[in-house]
Amino acid sequence: MAASRYPYFARVGWPPFLALAALAFLAFKIAGWAWSLPLWLTCGLIIYLYRDPYREIPSSPLAVVSPADGVVRAVEEVTDPYLERDAVRLDIQMSHAGVYSTRSPVEGKILEPKNSIQGDEQPHGVWLKTDEDDDLVVVMHRGLLRNLPRCYVRVGERVGQGQRCGYIQTGGRVEVYLPRHSRIQVSSGSHVKAGSDVIATLVHK
Repeated sequence: MAASRYPYFARVGWPPFLALAALAFLAFKIAGWAWSLPLWLTCGLIIYLYRDPYREIPSSPLAVVSPADGVVRAVEEVTDPYLERDAVRLDIQMSHAGVYSTRSPVEGKILEPKNSIQGDEQPHGVWLKTDEDDDLVVVMHRGLLRNLPRCYVRVGERVGQGQRCGYIQTGGRVEVYLPRHSRIQVSSGSHVKAGSDVIATLVHK
């Protein structure tokens, strides 16, 4: 999916918006403006909740951009359960009323993780391998209503840095597993925006 596709309004928002807009128009024709107003206001709410604004992607090829809008809740050294390696884990909590689209933190190829961990607490991760041979894993957790995240990329595809690649309706939690020697540029409590804010820099010795 190209980064410029589905700008400003996420594609998953179109079906409910169009259905409500049709009902609002029908109510206006049959009963008048006053009866249709609540439906038009709901249409406006949908536009707000499903907004997907343009983001300026950094030009640095070794930069790792945030995969989601939200607040960094944890930065810690861990054992990556997907690739079985020492790594740094960044945990980002999305806002329930924020932008729900997720973006690729780097440019690279989608691969299948060595360990496919399933379950509510450890859902399936996406392995990204950059052209410089760096490995990252992005994990999208369920949203507020326990709805499953949507992933728009498949194994074997290439993605661009900052490209729209998923969606977590009502906001969820996103984890990023980075190479252990990455230079982390955020801390717990940092507010980040998907695609535009740099959360780390990949270090090559």
